[in-house]
Amino acid sequence: MDLALWIGAGLLAAVALAGGVTKTFVPKERLAAAPGGGWTADISAGFVRSLGILELLAAVGLILPAALDIAPVMVPVTAVCWVLLMAGAMITHGRLGEYKFVALNLIYLALATFIAWGRFEGAGS
Repeated sequence: MDLALWIGAGLLAAVALAGGVTKTFVPKERLAAAPGGGWTADISAGFVRSLGILELLAAVGLILPAALDIAPVMVPVTAVCWVLLMAGAMITHGRLGEYKFVALNLIYLALATFIAWGRFEGAGS
């Protein structure tokens, strides 16, 4: 079970890192032109960058606390925050009719739920 949680956290951290780097460093205009980037049209570049920074922090929070054994409870807390972020992403993409991105966000949400459940269960043992 621990191995599955590590693999899940690693995959989700890679997704968060990629999304975070993109949203933090790619200009909003280029994001808007990319598939699934239509949501950036009605929001500020600062908000997009803030989401990117949150995703970078999530990438760190999913791995380092457990790897360093410093406040490992932050891993499931980060996973719960990712669930909330994905719920917002699903609503946003759903409003734009981008249902394949809704499905992708649902997969990320399910993976984060698994990590949160598994790490909270492990913290209680």
